[in-house]
Amino acid sequence: MNFDGFDLNLLVAFNALMLERNVTKAAALAGVSQPAMSAALARLRRVFDDPLFIRSAEGLLPTVKAQEMAIPVADALGQVRHLMKPPEVFDPNDKQRSFTLGLTEYPLHVLLPALTQKLATLAPNCTIHVRYFIDRDEVVALLDAGKIDIAVGVPPTKAENRILSQPLLRDGFVTLVASDHPIAREDMNMQAFLAMPHLLVSPEGNRYGLVDQKLREQGLARNISLTLPTMFTVPDLLPGTNYVATVLSRVATTYTRQDRFVIFEPPLELPSIPFDLLWHRRTQDSAAHQWLRQIIKQVGDTL
Repeated sequence: MNFDGFDLNLLVAFNALMLERNVTKAAALAGVSQPAMSAALARLRRVFDDPLFIRSAEGLLPTVKAQEMAIPVADALGQVRHLMKPPEVFDPNDKQRSFTLGLTEYPLHVLLPALTQKLATLAPNCTIHVRYFIDRDEVVALLDAGKIDIAVGVPPTKAENRILSQPLLRDGFVTLVASDHPIAREDMNMQAFLAMPHLLVSPEGNRYGLVDQKLREQGLARNISLTLPTMFTVPDLLPGTNYVATVLSRVATTYTRQDRFVIFEPPLELPSIPFDLLWHRRTQDSAAHQWLRQIIKQVGDTL
């Protein structure tokens, strides 16, 4: 295609480079050879008078100009594709389809049970694979590489325009102690809170968390006696100990033996934590992916 002397196929190459951040992978995505993709990148640089992509150890990093172009180019190509072919129709009852979900610990326990029940009814021929991840920023690499189709987790620390998202769940914090602890019959004030040995949940293995950050802002510190990587094991560790743990509220409310602990409001102000539905821009218009995102959102709305 040609528009006022500009080859519109260069926009296809640009979009592929933006998605893959690698010339070889972009060439495969666009269905051209690696030399052809390299030549297209050279032409793009001349046309826009900008490097567009800078080589680095992490792959091709887009310049500010490339980031400004990314969404308009992707939207324009999406509209062209929509005009050139009828929209995909996905019927979960007729098709055997496999999806890979990326989940952190919280949605694995809170969302997945209800989601699997709904999918078993609505899409009996679909296969669901679950890939567990820990680092909130790992999701970007997993979606980029196509290792997962959709993810649910805390939003990445840095927004990427090729990674789309939708709010799904939020949860606040509660403070837990064993039901047989003397404090269980009293009030959990700051003095009592700081006097107790604390249990810290850190999937990344850190020894400093959000509670410590908020305490530090007040010139305070707590005594951490136990760190562990998973939050949903906390209720099992409290009975018979002096530990106090501050965790997301559904850790407590979804536990079957709630007589084993007592729930307090934390004696300091803590923000609620968001969990987003995340996917890659290249799957935005897929009818199958749109259907699954809708089902996940429906389940999330009931929790």
